[in-house]
Amino acid sequence: MSKFRFGAYLMLLAFILIITGCSSSSEQAAAKPKTTGLSKEEISNEAFNDMFPLQYNSYKKNEKMSDTKYSGSVKRSKFDPDKEPYLPILFNGYGFATEYNEDRGHVYALEDIKSVARITDKSVGSCYTCKSTAVPKMIEEMGEKYWSANFKTEIFPKGEKMGHSPIGCSDCHDPQTMDLRVTRPSFVKAMERKGIDVSKATKNDMRSYVCGQCHVEYYFDATTSEVTFPWDKGFKPEDMYEYYSTIAKEKGFEKDWIHNISGTPMLKSQHPDFETFMEGTHGKAGVACADCHMPYERVDGKRKISSHWWTSPLKTMKTSCGTCHGDRDLDKLEARVIEIQDTHMKQLHKAEEVSINAHYYVNKMITTGVKSDKVKAAQEHVRKGQWFWDIIAAESSAGFHNPQGAMDSLAVSIEESNQAINIATEELVKKGVDIDKLKEEIEKAKKAVTGEKDNFQKKSHAINAQFPAQQPVVPAVPKK
Repeated sequence: MSKFRFGAYLMLLAFILIITGCSSSSEQAAAKPKTTGLSKEEISNEAFNDMFPLQYNSYKKNEKMSDTKYSGSVKRSKFDPDKEPYLPILFNGYGFATEYNEDRGHVYALEDIKSVARITDKSVGSCYTCKSTAVPKMIEEMGEKYWSANFKTEIFPKGEKMGHSPIGCSDCHDPQTMDLRVTRPSFVKAMERKGIDVSKATKNDMRSYVCGQCHVEYYFDATTSEVTFPWDKGFKPEDMYEYYSTIAKEKGFEKDWIHNISGTPMLKSQHPDFETFMEGTHGKAGVACADCHMPYERVDGKRKISSHWWTSPLKTMKTSCGTCHGDRDLDKLEARVIEIQDTHMKQLHKAEEVSINAHYYVNKMITTGVKSDKVKAAQEHVRKGQWFWDIIAAESSAGFHNPQGAMDSLAVSIEESNQAINIATEELVKKGVDIDKLKEEIEKAKKAVTGEKDNFQKKSHAINAQFPAQQPVVPAVPKK
């Protein structure tokens, strides 16, 4: 054998040994589970700081409060003139007419849930479910009793004793392996009813599921108060409305409250970001929530991490949007987003105004003695009309998660509210009611609400001698 061939042989042998050794080492590394050294029951966000300082520092950026045009993270009342000033009318008789603020972000979850006026002495454990890292352990310890336990006297004090943190690390990560996980049973159960096994989800799915366990529409079970997701028929507004009209109703849940003005049994939508996004362009294309709200970033000049500053992509467009839309001018892209949101908000405000009129028209039907079957027919349109705008208003993107779906829903809302007004108008004319004068009285009531400087008193101006309350003003137990 020549020296050249012998040398080549030795090089080949060495290469094989290296590859074999690397493969063996890789297999050994794979066989040995990763561990942080933390307890599997760790719920303190600060406990993760030493091992994951870059991610923790990123998480701490959530303490910074700053606005975008339609949302942001500054604690502001939704009753402000540039927000949705008529909400004290639209939610009259419910806690959301007393205090309803813009979200400040995850790090303020415990502080805000404890102080908001919607939490009363009757509020239950379910209100705490997406605010604290102690929830999974608490549910494990208390079982079904957790959901209906008193928020103020039992649940929140128990969380404090356990050393809870506001929404954070252990809500989405296994403390020992840092694998993504779903910790809220309501999400798992809802997905099971849709035929989806969350335990078999891909990593990309999990990058949305960890958000979807809380950023969703829900209601409290009529018997147990358990947080329940209305997804059995689908994610669209019409699917969930159908669920509430059938499955939920059969199980004893009919309403969140009865509206003071129209006497209508109402539904209050929560923050259905997951459902709206999944039905939108990005969701259907396989984009995950984390792609836009937790983009990769370089934090020390070289290391790349997922941002844990959960904020609007409008604040991080280069990394959030530029990753996929890098060939486009980001300024133009931002302008397009704002255009979509402007159009959406204009239509939302229109839907809300028509909804207000519908409530007052039905009030006049009741006070002038219109037959109950006609009143109930109008009330069903009122209920449906408000649901279809509220489910869009309650989500966080100002229409951007699903622009077409949002506009379709608002169109349905306007149509339904107008149906209520049409039924009422026909019956009121028969009773000799002056419709022009009715419109004037409605405008006076609206101005009285918006003219009141004290947010906590605004709701009281929505009802008056012309439009008396249709039920005793007894506080309902509101959802957070």
